[in-house]
Amino acid sequence: MDRNFAMKLIKDTFQNSFDKEKFIYFIKNLLNRYDESKAFYFHDYILKDFKEYIKTFECIGTYVDPEGKKIDILIVYLQKETALQRARTAQRNFIARYLKSCDEKDAGLIAFVSPQEEDWRFSFVKMEYKFEKTLKGNVKVKEDFTPARRYSFLVGKNESSHTAQSCFVDILINDIHNLKLNEIEEAFSIEKVTKEFFKEYKNLFDMLIKELNNNHSFKIEAAKSNINTENFAKILLGQIIFLYFLQKKGWLGVPANKTWGEGDKCFLRHLFEKSKAGSKNFFNDYLQPLFYDTLNNPRSNMVDPSYSPYF
Repeated sequence: MDRNFAMKLIKDTFQNSFDKEKFIYFIKNLLNRYDESKAFYFHDYILKDFKEYIKTFECIGTYVDPEGKKIDILIVYLQKETALQRARTAQRNFIARYLKSCDEKDAGLIAFVSPQEEDWRFSFVKMEYKFEKTLKGNVKVKEDFTPARRYSFLVGKNESSHTAQSCFVDILINDIHNLKLNEIEEAFSIEKVTKEFFKEYKNLFDMLIKELNNNHSFKIEAAKSNINTENFAKILLGQIIFLYFLQKKGWLGVPANKTWGEGDKCFLRHLFEKSKAGSKNFFNDYLQPLFYDTLNNPRSNMVDPSYSPYF
């Protein structure tokens, strides 16, 4: 598979609301093969411990790696009232219970789908079975599993597929057959994503300093106000990352009839487009008021428009 097709496949799958056919097509390209005869849709009763969070689920097949490790591919449909960001421990424990009870599977690749949200979660849960003796001297299986949050990507209509691209594109373009479980785990490695983040962050930092040093208006203001260019760039990038964190949580651009968590997941992009349409300066007219007026003031009334005259 060539790189362009691989990137398109990832974007089509992970940059949209959940689509079962697209998800299955991606999995087939990622694993190259799996046993579809093991597929089933669960219609029966969900255990009481998980009923608050899980509506139903289905297994679309089982993959067996070259070392005999068994991995089930699952789609878990969450309850309406369950936010995708909440109750991840319960969701992880549900998968662990399932994997242990279904022939002691070694891992699961799971799409967690919330019906009221445009975003969904693609997760990898790995089990490690150990034998231990009980107080009575019996031998039983003790399970440990890696926390799902360490192996989980939030994807969907409001999310960039950049992380998924960095993790899966090389596997797809190299057409790796018979992936081992540890290679799938490595694809979800947070260390890999973190290294790429800091590499890109350093590139952005260098580009910003270069642009500021070439900006005549900024140089005049910096000289007048004794502004250090590097410090200014560090603060600005840090503030923007903080805004992205708030945006991802749905805490920015929350409509009056909505609650926290239901804000605009593309708030900064929409704000930037608004500044371009109005021929405004994005930093002076939008980011500065947002940083130092809106977010730097205590709120006695959360809907007071005087805090955000531009938003």
